[in-house]
Amino acid sequence: MSSSDSASMGRTAYAGFAKRYAEIAVTKPHNALYERPATRALLGDVNGLHVLDAGCGPGINSAWLVEQGATVHGIDVTPEMIALARRRCDGMPATFDVQDLGTPLTAVRDAQFDAIVSALALDYVEDLGPTFGEFARVAKPGATLVWSMGHPMRDWLDERTRRNRSYFETTRFGMYWSGFGEPKPYVESYRRPLADILNAAAAAGWQLEQMVEPLPLPEMKAVSPRLYDELSQAPAFMCLRARRITTRGAFPRE
Repeated sequence: MSSSDSASMGRTAYAGFAKRYAEIAVTKPHNALYERPATRALLGDVNGLHVLDAGCGPGINSAWLVEQGATVHGIDVTPEMIALARRRCDGMPATFDVQDLGTPLTAVRDAQFDAIVSALALDYVEDLGPTFGEFARVAKPGATLVWSMGHPMRDWLDERTRRNRSYFETTRFGMYWSGFGEPKPYVESYRRPLADILNAAAAAGWQLEQMVEPLPLPEMKAVSPRLYDELSQAPAFMCLRARRITTRGAFPRE
């Protein structure tokens, strides 16, 4: 599958419900009381840092990063999301560009960022190696990379995502998402083994520092007892932090 096919998959998934996502994801329990707190905790203090928000969506994390004292450059494959991010961060030290994470990051230069965050965006990239390489290229020496993804084992245990395939295969799957109103959006993404994720990052020059399989915040119990119990038993996502140790750009330059 070409990178343009993957980009089209991401744009198609989110373009049709971008506005609903921008409104609902701010407080949706899976995001606000589960993935987002874990990802932000791994980032640590960002005051004074230049941060790349890779797969920024409607700018929820971008706005938070600015509030913490960072300057932000957000990129996303979906033009509708970029428009919403610009609106959310109007007047803030934040810039935004349409950019497919599965292609060279032409909107940013070498050694530009102190930190990179990519929240629930890399599941839409088929080949992670070149993307991690581009992250290394645009990061300063010693920069932090924090990213979150669907948990490979949790997704494989779900028959809808496993599709009768081996755990060790990369599988493209789709499902209708609940919680974002009607019509339910149909979203496709990739599930792959954990080793493929970690080895792709390591080969690009990222040294893993911490992996978190988050637990839901206690506040979720009052909002959604069923979801709280479910996520207290098994993780839906994983959040990771790595440090840039070498410089490698994985995409060929013209």
